[in-house]
Amino acid sequence: MAVEFQRWPKQLEDHYRQQGYWNGHLLSQLLTDQRSKRPAATAVICGERSFTYADLDKLSSNLAARLAQKGLGPGDTAVVQLPNVAEFYIVFFALLKAGVAPVNALFSHRRLELTNYVQQLKPRLLIAARQHEMFKDDRFLNELGHVCPHLTLALLLDDATPARDLQQWLQTAPTEPDLLPVFSTASDEVAFFQLSGGSTGTPKLIPRTHDDYGYSVRASAEICGLTDQTRFLCALPAAHNFPLSSPGALGVFFAGGTVVMATSPDPLGCFGLIEQHRVNMTALVPPAVALWLQAAPEHRTHLASLQLLQVGGANFAESVARRVPTELGCKLQQVFGMAEGLVNYTRLDDPDHLIYNSQGRPISADDELKILNEEGEEVADQEPGQLATRGPYTFRGYYRSPDHNARAFDREGFYYTGDIVQRTPEGYLRVVGRVKDQINRGGEKVSAEEVENLLLLHPDITHAALVAVADTRLGEKSCAFVVSTNPKLRAPALRRHLFTLGVAEYKLPDRVHFIDKMPLTAVGKIDKKQLRAQLATQAAS
Repeated sequence: MAVEFQRWPKQLEDHYRQQGYWNGHLLSQLLTDQRSKRPAATAVICGERSFTYADLDKLSSNLAARLAQKGLGPGDTAVVQLPNVAEFYIVFFALLKAGVAPVNALFSHRRLELTNYVQQLKPRLLIAARQHEMFKDDRFLNELGHVCPHLTLALLLDDATPARDLQQWLQTAPTEPDLLPVFSTASDEVAFFQLSGGSTGTPKLIPRTHDDYGYSVRASAEICGLTDQTRFLCALPAAHNFPLSSPGALGVFFAGGTVVMATSPDPLGCFGLIEQHRVNMTALVPPAVALWLQAAPEHRTHLASLQLLQVGGANFAESVARRVPTELGCKLQQVFGMAEGLVNYTRLDDPDHLIYNSQGRPISADDELKILNEEGEEVADQEPGQLATRGPYTFRGYYRSPDHNARAFDREGFYYTGDIVQRTPEGYLRVVGRVKDQINRGGEKVSAEEVENLLLLHPDITHAALVAVADTRLGEKSCAFVVSTNPKLRAPALRRHLFTLGVAEYKLPDRVHFIDKMPLTAVGKIDKKQLRAQLATQAAS
């Protein structure tokens, strides 16, 4: 029995196999191949602990076999929530080996999200950590048991009871080793679920197969030049698509390198890890880059080994991008991807104008793109429009979401991403906004990200976010939230700054709020939902 999902049309599946994109391998083979080739090589460094490829393979096999003894296998699902620790990867590979399809919840998710995932997946297994506030005792576990009677097994990191302690399950060899599953599911079946990156509502579940995700990982590792000498700092949440597969930890494992775990992107903590472990590559979102740039002048020597910084997750202002090589001393690579599939990279040998002014081009020659205006017509190069895509690693439908899928896909199977992009003559993409991040000011459309990037050109501004404010006359006005290093900076100076850049008057922020710190989502993006809530609270009072 396999987990249900929307498949690609057979004609496309056959084509993807003929082109070698889909090679019939399971994702767990990323680990077993390295175990065979270089078992003693260090795979993961987590605090004071170090794990070789042989360690990862043995520990994950222990758990996979013990789960099989409990009757878990293909067709079963799991909800996993672990922090940035080595156990995240060990559990991930164990479930792949057992044929159990997990969703990896972010560690910041709480009751609403976790309950939603359990209701959607009806899992038999939950793996979590006692350090999380929802699992400090058994009350929420019992609550989930009532929500989902299928949930019969819970394993917890650092549980006081050996029978339920995740470490015991990892360290203890199975009593019947012959039960260890070997390729217990097909490569064209669901390996696990990713979470949609939507800014509103509970994330939807994205089924990813071994074939499609494996291709994305392998191609990403090749494009980004990963080798067995790569030492990658995982500073973003490990479960997020960017640090997992673009090329992320899975790309590093494919190449035989080492993943160094960080608890957060905090610059001082990360700088120490970079120096201590000779890290040469990492991935960040733009708000974290701003913090690193602030801290770098006094800690530049800690960054001597760093060779490549990937930046993705949101549009990256050119003015900030150009600071990376000079102030952090490493090469910049821009990444624009999504958990639903499509990933774009600037290439390592690209000219500066593409590296600083675009978010890259797609992985595959068979990534099909359409950039459409509001009437659904394709636009010319350099013109903005909504991005729609299909390809060998872009999914075909959210899990059990027929109504949403009817809106998100067209009849040809193109996924409408909600991103507003421009395509350069070279085929690279510039992300200029989101469909729902567009402010309609009396019929004039204002791209929030365009204004944000212009605000970031001001030398005193470190973070900027533009959101819509309801207005009885114009329908919507704009409000800029700004974090500044200059306490004397005021709104008129910002408007003058924008005006001198030649910005149309209707794009100037109608209101400006100076704040001490920008709220961020669990994956480090600016939390505009929270900013809008602040405005709504102010209006109500």
